[in-house]
Amino acid sequence: MSRTRAAAPPTPSRTPSRRRTALLAACTMIAATGATATALSTSAGAAAPGCTVNYQVTNQWNTGFGANVTVTNTGDPVSSWTLEWTYAGNQRITQSWNATTTQSGAAVTARNVSYNGSLATGGSTSFGFNASYSGTNAVPTTFKLNGVTCNGGPGGPTDPPPTDPPPSGSRVDNPYAGAKVYVNPEWSAKAAAEPGGTRVSNQPTGVWLDRIAAINGVNGGMGLRAHLDEALRQKGTGELAIQLVIYNLPGRDCAALASNGELGPTEIDKYKTQYIDPIAAILADPKYAGLRIVTTVEIDSLPNLVTNVTPRPTATPNCDVMKANGNYVKGVGYALNKLGAVGNVYNYVDAGHHGWLGWDDNFNGSAELFKQAATAEGSTVSKVHGFIVNTANYSALKEDHFKIEDTINGVSVRQSKWVDWNRYTDELSYAQAMRAKLVSLGFDQNLGMLIDTSRNGWGGTARPTGPGPTTNVDTYVNGGRYDRRIHLGNWCNQAGAGLGERPKAAPAAGIDAYVWMKPPGESDGASSEIPNDEGKGFDRMCDPTYTGNPRNGNSMSGALPNAPVSGHWFSAQFQELMRNAHPAL
Repeated sequence: MSRTRAAAPPTPSRTPSRRRTALLAACTMIAATGATATALSTSAGAAAPGCTVNYQVTNQWNTGFGANVTVTNTGDPVSSWTLEWTYAGNQRITQSWNATTTQSGAAVTARNVSYNGSLATGGSTSFGFNASYSGTNAVPTTFKLNGVTCNGGPGGPTDPPPTDPPPSGSRVDNPYAGAKVYVNPEWSAKAAAEPGGTRVSNQPTGVWLDRIAAINGVNGGMGLRAHLDEALRQKGTGELAIQLVIYNLPGRDCAALASNGELGPTEIDKYKTQYIDPIAAILADPKYAGLRIVTTVEIDSLPNLVTNVTPRPTATPNCDVMKANGNYVKGVGYALNKLGAVGNVYNYVDAGHHGWLGWDDNFNGSAELFKQAATAEGSTVSKVHGFIVNTANYSALKEDHFKIEDTINGVSVRQSKWVDWNRYTDELSYAQAMRAKLVSLGFDQNLGMLIDTSRNGWGGTARPTGPGPTTNVDTYVNGGRYDRRIHLGNWCNQAGAGLGERPKAAPAAGIDAYVWMKPPGESDGASSEIPNDEGKGFDRMCDPTYTGNPRNGNSMSGALPNAPVSGHWFSAQFQELMRNAHPAL
């Protein structure tokens, strides 16, 4: 499938229930070890500021570390916020996202950015940063929210009280926490048959239901029930999550050809009755009630109605049709409503990636459209457990060698040809910002994000080890960026790509999991026209000789040669992904 174009230690599980209505007025510091300490927050006067702070070191090495901070307002609503703390050592923040940070000596001040300043009572937002240090890296003991101290510093971190695991099949905050994740035996066998493939063939990947026939199995392959039965076998006596990709909208992927689907633009009733309804009926079988069923809903759909419609220069006639008939919104809303009615289903909606939606008009318009779809066809925001970003795409998880606030010779990194005025440089910062925006629009404050890391490692000999030359902003960015694509808009079978972070639960603030939703080794699209009965067209972006279009800055496509139809096994791509994996295999 395609992605449409446009210009460490795990985090402790959040709360047992996503539907909590209040929080204790306490300031809580959480270290990388998961240790906690609490201090009551009070103030005088009519306003009653209070906070809960989750400070987590997500990654640490001998000279630096990364951290994520989630602040929850337990006092009166605020329209802007400032969080302050002081380090006990020589920690220095070098890069931040979703907040503006300044530092004077050991004192740090973090202020909201334009989209996450408003915090209702019980509202929360997250930001992150990278920092340098030497010696010890103690967690700050005191925080101030808008100048009011969270009093009574901790005497030292203590382990949190033990909690009993939820009964099997009960609703949980993060379906990946404390659970195995389903290994698709069909993909695993293909991976294991490749030279060196056994190094990754035990990894969990998504099961793609990309046409009606896939429900019962295609060409003798496993259908949905067969996968669920195998998931029960793999589950044993523990917990297991199985990942399904719901991917068959009418007029699917209107801005590309390689992943077009079987249903025409007007076939919304067929989508409902012959695709979603049978899937929902199978998932509702009590036999599968003990599984945690993760559904990622309709990749490549809703953002097209923002970025690829008239009067945008990237508009396509097909996307104009889908916006006019409303069948993307109706289809997603119907799927969320029907699937979300099953108690052990966790719906995650596709939210593109930073190279598609990282610009303000794309970002805000798409978030509002997600809200519209989540409340269509009888659905509500409560039927959305989270969102997934970077599915089947190549955007780097973290760019360490440049940040969006950098300037070179007085020129902002945002003006570089690569960043092109985007507000984000990588997927983690984008995912956390999108989460904050969606919460501000009314989605649950404990909304969880997934990041597909199946093909965004960008390791190998081409991986930079430091910033680029400061000759100008372009040499600085291009010399330091991990993502080695010719252009950020390139999406098909990219040369030089590598496996990224292995799937893991709760790796960063607001992130439910890193996942391999796109099975590595499955093609994005054919590099030349190949007749097929799957409704998949030939997209020149998959042709390595293609010189591009306005969506990729009229650049070469960067695609690998000799690729099969999308979804079919592509051995050369799989070998390239293993060769360039980061972390290395």
